[in-house]
Amino acid sequence: MKKVLAIILGGGAGTRLYPLTKQRAKPAVSLAGKYRLIDIPMSNCINSEINKIYVMTQFNSASLNRHISQTYNFSSFSDGFAEVLAAQQTPDNPGWFQGTADAVRQYLWMLEEWRDVDEFLILSGDHLYRMDYSVFIERHRSTNADITLSVLPIDPYRASSFGLMKIDDSGRVVDFSEKPEGAELDRMKVDTTTLGLTAAEAQEKPFIASMGIYVFKKEVLIDLLRNSPESTDFGKEIIPNSAKDYNVQAYLFNDYWEDIGTIEAFYEANLALTRQPQPPFSFYDEEAPIYTRSRYLPPTKLWDCQVTESMIAEGCILKNCKINRSVLGVRSRVESGCTIDNALLMGADLYQPFAERAPGPEHTTIPMGIGENTHIKRAIIDKNAHIGRNVSIINKDNVEESNREDDGFYIRSGIVVVLKNAVIPDGTVI
Repeated sequence: MKKVLAIILGGGAGTRLYPLTKQRAKPAVSLAGKYRLIDIPMSNCINSEINKIYVMTQFNSASLNRHISQTYNFSSFSDGFAEVLAAQQTPDNPGWFQGTADAVRQYLWMLEEWRDVDEFLILSGDHLYRMDYSVFIERHRSTNADITLSVLPIDPYRASSFGLMKIDDSGRVVDFSEKPEGAELDRMKVDTTTLGLTAAEAQEKPFIASMGIYVFKKEVLIDLLRNSPESTDFGKEIIPNSAKDYNVQAYLFNDYWEDIGTIEAFYEANLALTRQPQPPFSFYDEEAPIYTRSRYLPPTKLWDCQVTESMIAEGCILKNCKINRSVLGVRSRVESGCTIDNALLMGADLYQPFAERAPGPEHTTIPMGIGENTHIKRAIIDKNAHIGRNVSIINKDNVEESNREDDGFYIRSGIVVVLKNAVIPDGTVI
């Protein structure tokens, strides 16, 4: 793995995750109360003994850059590093990154200088999964592939939402189709026993879809990016166009993987972590832990609370409240009489002084956290939100989509999203 260099793509503007991406890049969005999305590919790399890592960023990258610099510090006695490569203007490239391939192309001059690197591992910064990349790369080497794609077996019901591919008996990719339907979808069926599925599994999942995870031979990546300057995206242009002339192989990943690209997918993936007895993805794995920034926070304190099927991060203070199937982030504060149901609270970046949190009717400002007798259901509360007393955030009118940014919230896919730093006055009903 010392011969592998990982490139994690920070993604575009993240419009489908807005307003969570209003002030941060998509990979910097909070996950499971204490992590960020970028921690998933970073941890997978470290656990796979890949410790040369570039992260390419462009939009709202300040908090992402800060998180990476504070979290991933490799020893000065090793050759490991985690370095941010931000979009920049040069005489040759005066514009922004135009796509995944264009982002890598703009730093090709730097990547070419790595003489001791044989493969480039291209990753996305907004997926939730646990994967040993070393097995993936060994498959790439054993088949003498020029490019290897990590693929998921997919059932017919979800297949039309993905970019699908066909393979021959050796696992070589021979055809691509982007979100096919009807007869085109039937044409993309493959025998997935070739990649290791049982006959029963292959019948249930007769399609394979790209995960957006690729490994390239160094020379192949350089040649492809140099010789097709008009191609800006790996999944839609570079890789489909190279299947005829290069050995493009498929590697089957038959485990949990979730593209957290929309508000609904993000919400469901977080709440699924609370599922009992076994969630689809678990952070409780000593063999392959997920790393994040050490905050040295005190333990969570609960006074007379009823908590069911929930995850509560460290540093929280909860008083006489009911928490059901919810995820509470670091430094969350929930006052007496509150009900939090099927909700994601991202917590806070800091503690307010105790003087500002003194109870009583005389307070004139709304403190950070969830005020007394507030009911929150099917909602995402972003960091540092000030939710007043007797507030109901329940989407009472069952609205599917609504832009109420001036009032401190959005509704997307029926999920209320309270903005970061928003102030919701006492008695508000949403």
